[in-house]
Amino acid sequence: MYKAKISGTGSYLPEKLLTNKDLEKIVDTSDEWIYERTGMRSRRVADPGLGTSDLALIASQRALEAANLKPKDVDLIILATVLADQPIPTGSCFLQTKLGCQGVPAFDLGAACSGFVYAVAVANQFIKTGLYKNIVVSGAELLTRIVNYQDRETCILFGDAAGAVIVSRNEDPNDPSEILSEHLHADGQLSDLFETIAGGTKMPLTDEIFANPDLRYMKMKGREIFKHAVRTISKSCEEALEKNNMKKENVDWIIPHQANIRILEGVAKQLGVSMEKVICCIEDMGNTSAATIPVALDLAVRDGRIQRGQHLILTAFGAGLTSGSVMIRW
Repeated sequence: MYKAKISGTGSYLPEKLLTNKDLEKIVDTSDEWIYERTGMRSRRVADPGLGTSDLALIASQRALEAANLKPKDVDLIILATVLADQPIPTGSCFLQTKLGCQGVPAFDLGAACSGFVYAVAVANQFIKTGLYKNIVVSGAELLTRIVNYQDRETCILFGDAAGAVIVSRNEDPNDPSEILSEHLHADGQLSDLFETIAGGTKMPLTDEIFANPDLRYMKMKGREIFKHAVRTISKSCEEALEKNNMKKENVDWIIPHQANIRILEGVAKQLGVSMEKVICCIEDMGNTSAATIPVALDLAVRDGRIQRGQHLILTAFGAGLTSGSVMIRW
């Protein structure tokens, strides 16, 4: 079996900000109320006409540059997203063409906010078995397109962004970098906690359904999700530590899904680690589902917090409910 490592990271955050002050003009809320409950001051909004693959393209190009690779070096593309450019074809095929990787296999992976963690785990297996050498894994979302801006519980949370990594074969015996383990879970019995009801095969969109925001937009049960999120993320991190025979003190950074500052603080408390070990960039980004972890990872790599040889846990939960973690020696 080969070793897999992350050889490059990239991200893209749209310039336009939707601030808490902006939301005060739309729904019954306030900057203070939002910040106290979520840790968010603003979220990003992509320009009209852009698709998921457009954001993923910029993040992927930056990740390839960081890995010192060209599009011709790519063997596979995995795009983690809940909302691609179109229902058909997949967003990964649009990304493949824009990236200049014609002929390379590409597929979308849907695991909601856990999508990036799932995708890295899948890429790791392809590398370990020797099938591929370099895989583009991107998490990209334009969630502002499916947010009901009359629903205070959801519209304050979500934004647009993309992140990407290159998962590569590590053939250097002197390079300790490695994806050490992955741990994936799901509990479909809790699927009603976060859902978009219409638009699938069970309830195709009609004019009547399209006019009903409760059916065509995202909706969630925030309090119930909070309880499950803290528990499942903490359990997933503990599973990663046990698998690698490590103690929490051995972990340099925890990079969780950036859903809500209270969830991040709850996880840190549950694990018994300082928030200083938790990468957090939620204040001016918001919840961008599958994009949050690769964006947070890229920002921490580029500002120097993450250094080679350190141990990281990437961990997430999302609609489904899905959850998982990946342990990495950077």
